[in-house]
Amino acid sequence: MIVPPPGIRSFSHRDFPVATLAEAKGEVSVSVCLPAKNEAATVGRIVATIHEELVAGVAIVDEILVLDDYSEDNTAEVARSAGARVVHAGQVLPEHGRGKGKGEVLWKSLYAAIGEIVVWCDADIREFGSRFVSGTLGPMLLDPEIVFVKGHYRRPVEGSLGGGRVTELVARPLLCLLFPELADIVQPLSGEYGGRRAVLERMPFAQGYGVDIGLLIDIVTDTGVRGIAQVDLEVRHHRNRPLDQLAPQAMAIMQTVLQRADPDLVKTVETLMRPEHPHEIVDVSNRPPLIELDSYSPGRG
Repeated sequence: MIVPPPGIRSFSHRDFPVATLAEAKGEVSVSVCLPAKNEAATVGRIVATIHEELVAGVAIVDEILVLDDYSEDNTAEVARSAGARVVHAGQVLPEHGRGKGKGEVLWKSLYAAIGEIVVWCDADIREFGSRFVSGTLGPMLLDPEIVFVKGHYRRPVEGSLGGGRVTELVARPLLCLLFPELADIVQPLSGEYGGRRAVLERMPFAQGYGVDIGLLIDIVTDTGVRGIAQVDLEVRHHRNRPLDQLAPQAMAIMQTVLQRADPDLVKTVETLMRPEHPHEIVDVSNRPPLIELDSYSPGRG
C-alpha cells in the first residue's frame, strides 16, 4: 500500500483565540513587521488595532515594527503616533547599498526586528482586524514543529477565486508543475505570513515581488511540508492594481520560481518588453541569508 505524503496543514484563525495564545506564548518574543511605502492612509489604523488588541491588552505581540521604504508621505509619523517603532529602510544595512522592492524591505525588517517569531502584514489593508496577526501566529505558538505560516483570505474584488489574477494565472500553475508539494497552498503570494527567526535567518530573500513565493519554496525545501501551515483569515480589503501593473510582478514571480527549480534556467535580471510601454527591468537578485552577515547576531529576540 502506497501512503501519500502528508499535505499542508490548514487552520482557521478562529482556532486560535487570543486567550489561548496568551497562555501558550511563554517567553517567546514576537515581532509584527509592516513594510510600508506611502501608506499613511491605512498604516495608522493597522498599528493601532494591533497595539490595542495584541500588545496593551494581552501582550501577545512584543513589537510592532514599521519599515518605511522611502515614503514620500507621512507614513512614518502616522505609524509612530499609533504605537509602532519606525525604522527607515536607509538606516538598515547601509553597507549593502540601496536595493529595491518588497523583498529588500522584508529582509531589512527581519534584521531590525527583535522577535524570535516574525509576522509580516501588508500596510495597505482596509478594515484591518487583529486576526491577521493572531491567526498567522497561532500555529507556531501551539505547535513547535510548525516553522512557517501562510495566511489566505477572500478578496471581494477578485470574485470567488482563492487567489488573485497573478496567483491563478502564474503562481499556481508553476507550483503545480515544479513544486507540487505546495499545490495545496491557497494563496502562495499572500503578504500575511510569518516564521521562526531560526529558519528565516537561513533563507535568501528575493529583492522584489518574488520574495513571498521564494521564501515559501525555500522553506518547504528545507523543512518539508510538515513545517508549513496555512490559516484562513476570512476577508481582506485592499487596493486592486490594474492589469498593466501586474506584468512586472508576474515576471518576477516566474523568474523566482524557475530559479528555484533550476538556477541556470533564467537570468537574475531581465527586461520586460511590452508594445506601447517603456521597457522595464525586473530584478530578482537575492539578498543573502542574514546568518551570513558579519553584523548579524544569530538567535536574537
